[in-house]
Amino acid sequence: MVAFLKKLNFLFVFFVARPRTVGELLAPTSPFDKKCGRENWTVAFAPDGSYFAWSQGHRIVKLVPWSQCLNNFLLHGTKNVANSMGTRLPRQNSDSNQKNKPCEHIIDCGDIVWSLAFGSSVPEKQSRCVNIEWHRFKFGQDQLLLATGLNNGRIKIWDVYTGKLLLNLMDHTEVVRDLTFAPDGSLILVSASRDKTLRVWDLKDDGNMMKVLRGHQNWVYGCAFSPDSSILCSVGASKAVFLWDMDKYSMIRKLEGHHNDVVACEFSPDGALLATASYDTRVYVWDPHIGVILMEFGHLFPPPTPIFAGGANDRWVRSVSFSHDGLHIASLADDKMVRFWRIDEEYPVQVAPLNNGLCCTFSTDGSVLAAGQDGSVYFWATPRQVSSLQHLCRMAIRRVMPTSQVKNLPIPSKVVEFLCYQI
Repeated sequence: MVAFLKKLNFLFVFFVARPRTVGELLAPTSPFDKKCGRENWTVAFAPDGSYFAWSQGHRIVKLVPWSQCLNNFLLHGTKNVANSMGTRLPRQNSDSNQKNKPCEHIIDCGDIVWSLAFGSSVPEKQSRCVNIEWHRFKFGQDQLLLATGLNNGRIKIWDVYTGKLLLNLMDHTEVVRDLTFAPDGSLILVSASRDKTLRVWDLKDDGNMMKVLRGHQNWVYGCAFSPDSSILCSVGASKAVFLWDMDKYSMIRKLEGHHNDVVACEFSPDGALLATASYDTRVYVWDPHIGVILMEFGHLFPPPTPIFAGGANDRWVRSVSFSHDGLHIASLADDKMVRFWRIDEEYPVQVAPLNNGLCCTFSTDGSVLAAGQDGSVYFWATPRQVSSLQHLCRMAIRRVMPTSQVKNLPIPSKVVEFLCYQI
C-alpha cells in the first residue's frame, strides 16, 4: 500500500504544471575543477531590485545588475555563462560620476562564502550609538551594502557600487551560516553561526557588535526579520525555532512542531505568517504571534512518522521563500525538485527539476525565483495570479495589527478567521 501511495505521489508531481524557465547563470569550470568547494550556498536580490548576487564557490561572490541580467537572457537565450566575453556586463571605472550606475563585480572574499545579505540605508534611522561624530562611514540614502558570511567566522561588508571592502567583523568562532538586515534601513545586521549564537551588529556604528543572542543549544542555520523589524526568527539543529523581540533583545517564544533540524525561515510580506523548512521533509507555516501551525506542506507522501522524520532521507527541505504577493511559497528539497505552493492549497501548483539545489529566493518584485547549486543559478517565472481584493485588504490590515488585536475587532468570526489566515 505504501509503495502504491508513493507511486501515486510521483505521478501527481510528474503531471503538475512546470514553471517557465527564465534563464541560467553558469559558473565557469575548468576540466580539473573539483566539485567540492563549488557549492552555491546562497543567492540574494538587492532590496530595490538593482542587483543580484550569488556565491560561485571557491571564495568568489558575483554581483550583477539585475536588469542587465534579464536583458542578457532575452538577447542570448536562457543560458548565460557568468564570465563569458560575449555577455560580459560593464565594469566599474574610476569616474566618480559612475558611482551609482549598476556595474558587475567579482569579489574574492578570502574563504568559502556561506551567506549573503543586501542592506540599504535610510539616513533618518540613526545609530543606537551616542558618539555618532566618531563614525568613519556616513551612509547616505543611495548607499547599498553587501554582507558576506564566511567559513572562518568572519563577516565582510562591501560597497556594492564600488566593490570595495568596508568592514571586517570578527567575533564569530565558527561558520557564519546566515545573515539578515533589518528591513527598516537602520543597517542593523544579524548573523547566525555554527558557534550556537546570533550576533547583532550596527553598521552605522562602524560595525559595532551590539548584542549576542544565546538560546540555541546547537548550530544556528538561519535567521529572518519580520517586515517591521520588531521580531527576529532563528532556526537551527535539534528542531529549534526561536522568536526574538528585537527591541528588548529577549526571546519571545520557542515554536515546537518540527521533528528534525530546521534550516531556513522567512516571514510573509505582511508579517502575519512565518514559513520554516526542515529536514523532516516538511515546510510549516506558522502564526508567529500565537505560535500555532496553520499549514503544512509535505515533500514525502505518506509523511514520515516522527521517529523516521528525525533521520536521513531523500526529501530534506533545504530552503523556503515567500513571494511578494503573500500567496505563494517556494521550497527546494533533496528530491531534485523546486516546488511552488499556494498558501491555501495542499499540493504544489508548479514543480521544476533541479539537481543538488541548495538555496532559493524570490526576486524583489516576486516575478522570478532564483535557485542555486554547484556555483550556478537557475531562474523560473513564478506563478501569475491577480490577488483578490479580500487578500490585499487582509495584507494591509495584518501589516499593522498582530493576531491578538485582530481577534478583538468587533467583526464577524468568519472575517476574523480570514484575517488570521485560518480559512
